[in-house]
Amino acid sequence: MTIFTKIINREIPSDIVYEDDDVLAFRDINPVAPTHVLVIPKRPIVSVGAADGTDDAALMGKCMAACRAVAELEGLTDFRVVSNSGAGAGQSVFHLHFHVIGGRKLGWPPG
Repeated sequence: MTIFTKIINREIPSDIVYEDDDVLAFRDINPVAPTHVLVIPKRPIVSVGAADGTDDAALMGKCMAACRAVAELEGLTDFRVVSNSGAGAGQSVFHLHFHVIGGRKLGWPPG
């Protein structure tokens, strides 16, 4: 069980900004920008690289739609969506999540 599962189950408090039947979004506890929200599926998928099949693809699509909804709720017109896949890419919680980052000018390349 990951920390995100505990957040989904309300075992750990979080600052939730969006929720529907399939997706939960909450503020990152270590933000890298004025807006930094994590969007996660309620059904665990390890990462983009570990996703498999039509059900995972549909759920990842719902996560992307939630990223857009979060950006709108946060008043962002310019924002970045990031998902790290695997430890070598910087993934530290092995439950699929998307970072919605904005509220300041973002540099490129990111890493």
